[in-house]
Amino acid sequence: MDAVKGNIYQILNGAKQFVIPVYQRAYSWEKEQCQRLWSDIVAMQKAGREGHFVGSIVNIAEKDMPIGVQKFMIIDGQQRLTTLTLLLIALRDYAKGHADEGVNANKITDTLLLNTYEVENDRYKLLLAQTDRDILVKLIESSPIKDGVKSRLLDNYAFFVTQIARKDLSPTEIYESIGKLQIVNITLDRQHDDPQAIFESLNSTGMDLKDSDLIRNHILMGLEAVIQASVYNNIWRPTELLFDYEHQSELMDGFFRDYLTMKLGRIPKKNEVYKEFKGYHSNCDMDITNLCQDIYRFAKHYTNMFFAKSSDAILSYLYAGMKAIRMDVVYPFLLKVHDDCDRGFLSIDELREIARLCISYVLRRAVCDIPTNSLNKTFATIKNYIHTDDYINSVKAFFIMQYSYKEFPNDERFLAMFQSRDIYHMRICNYILSRLENWDNKSTVVTGNLTIEHIIPQNSNLSSEWISMLGANWNEVQKKYLHTIGNLTLTAYNSEMSDSSFSEKLEMDGGFKQSALRINKYVVTQTTWSESQINTRAKEFGELARKIWPFPVLTEAQIAPYLKQEPSVFQYSIESYEQLNAFNRILFEKLNTRIMNLSAFVKREFKKLYIAYKADTNFVDIVIQKSRLRVSVNMKYTNVIDPKGICKDITDLGRWGNGDVELFLDSLEQLDDVMFIIEQGLQEQMDKINN
Repeated sequence: MDAVKGNIYQILNGAKQFVIPVYQRAYSWEKEQCQRLWSDIVAMQKAGREGHFVGSIVNIAEKDMPIGVQKFMIIDGQQRLTTLTLLLIALRDYAKGHADEGVNANKITDTLLLNTYEVENDRYKLLLAQTDRDILVKLIESSPIKDGVKSRLLDNYAFFVTQIARKDLSPTEIYESIGKLQIVNITLDRQHDDPQAIFESLNSTGMDLKDSDLIRNHILMGLEAVIQASVYNNIWRPTELLFDYEHQSELMDGFFRDYLTMKLGRIPKKNEVYKEFKGYHSNCDMDITNLCQDIYRFAKHYTNMFFAKSSDAILSYLYAGMKAIRMDVVYPFLLKVHDDCDRGFLSIDELREIARLCISYVLRRAVCDIPTNSLNKTFATIKNYIHTDDYINSVKAFFIMQYSYKEFPNDERFLAMFQSRDIYHMRICNYILSRLENWDNKSTVVTGNLTIEHIIPQNSNLSSEWISMLGANWNEVQKKYLHTIGNLTLTAYNSEMSDSSFSEKLEMDGGFKQSALRINKYVVTQTTWSESQINTRAKEFGELARKIWPFPVLTEAQIAPYLKQEPSVFQYSIESYEQLNAFNRILFEKLNTRIMNLSAFVKREFKKLYIAYKADTNFVDIVIQKSRLRVSVNMKYTNVIDPKGICKDITDLGRWGNGDVELFLDSLEQLDDVMFIIEQGLQEQMDKINN
């Protein structure tokens, strides 16, 4: 390694070329960073300071050439090197029209921008990666650029043009100031230095580069130039183009996290995606080419889902539904399912059915107001339960067998909530109404331009017509049913309808009777609108919703192979424990009631040796003893808050039950103290679920 302090003029002087390799991200500095550099230059010059340190440039010297251009591959520092080049171009262009102001435009071009006597690419001191190269070359050559071309290079060049024209500094002062900017130029030796390790240490905070940038560099940096160019141009660049989106880097970062989740069966922490990828790469038994092809294959599935596109019209429609209810948590699982479909483990019809089930699962839970915090972990682990020889049934069985906070609400629970809850204030209200309208409709109705209309108006000061129609308890009826599905529809005439009476809403121009929407079919047959009509319509919609978002169905024979994990659930009861007597039964019943009341998600299971209470997994276990109950709380002893000193550390001791905390209940007077400890165990488990 050779580190030399210098300035941009010294670095660029001579027959040199600094090349941005294909694996580096595109130029990304914005006006904010350019403004900071410019402000530093102006402040330095006006204060008369001798210099200002602007950072380092790390490069690898390519093989020495006896003649021609010495090339350096940039590992770090392309942003500042490119920005300084843009500033020099802007100063050069100003000097062309103001030759009398002391700056030689030709000198800048011939010594700092071009290797004057070279040809083709060797002609340029700085050669950017392909996505930015043409723009910088045109700026250097003063060639015309088409109108409408968007580029950060052009934006920042224009910024410097504006700043130079303001004359905060004279052209001579600007040229002098650029020369005062201090840069440490670090040149590595391929034989003795590890470029990737040095690159990672320079970017260890993860602030400058996105995970997708770091992963690209990790994959491509160590390859020989010819192989590197081939992999980049034929596989990696096509992968990047799949993510052609305003927030491309963020979307690619999300993809890599979901890709790793699918591969590993667990969710990497957001700040450890790059670390996890390196670990996966070292153990995946794929060479670089095969790994990149694997990434490309899954990226196609990912972007199809994200952009709601597919050669299969039904899948496109399902993707649009997933996007409407923002269920990107399902992506890791569906990446696996799509790949298995490509491999022939399931048919396209089964793929569609699984996508529908995923939508049903998420939507039913949302309607039933079940917290969504754990959905990402649920979908991350489904792959572990798939039987490729019974694919669709194993997925259905997984959903059917979920309980507590992971449950797939059955028809009874779903319909009760769907018909009675406030649907209007749900984020997915428009989606629900649109699907009700378009169910089994060969001519899809585009509802994007329609708004939600309350048939009974929202205004608490209802007209006399509405009060008369709703009856003596009109305000209770309005409050109870206002935002429920039976009272909601879609219209393009929301403002015209406003607080109008029901008959006016029926008969007016654009009113319900002129509406072609099928969700208004029942409404237009009514002459009055109150509790009875709302309930009737809600039940009709409920039956439709049950078909649109179905519960998975298996026969007893189909699900039987999957009901194998917990025979104790069916074999044991409180009567199974030999030590049970009248006294400890009272203790158990009181403690059991308190534990079960902690949360609707708590589930109790009678095991052979103890009674287990779990949310995700066991958080407390109870052993029936002759004169007391032994309680094991599943948490680290060091984490427990025990003001009464009733807990014992049983770390590494053999006990029935789970956890490192043991305590006893031998009197009802201790019940509150024991519950205080048990609640900590449940809370710790719920915190882990939510995080």
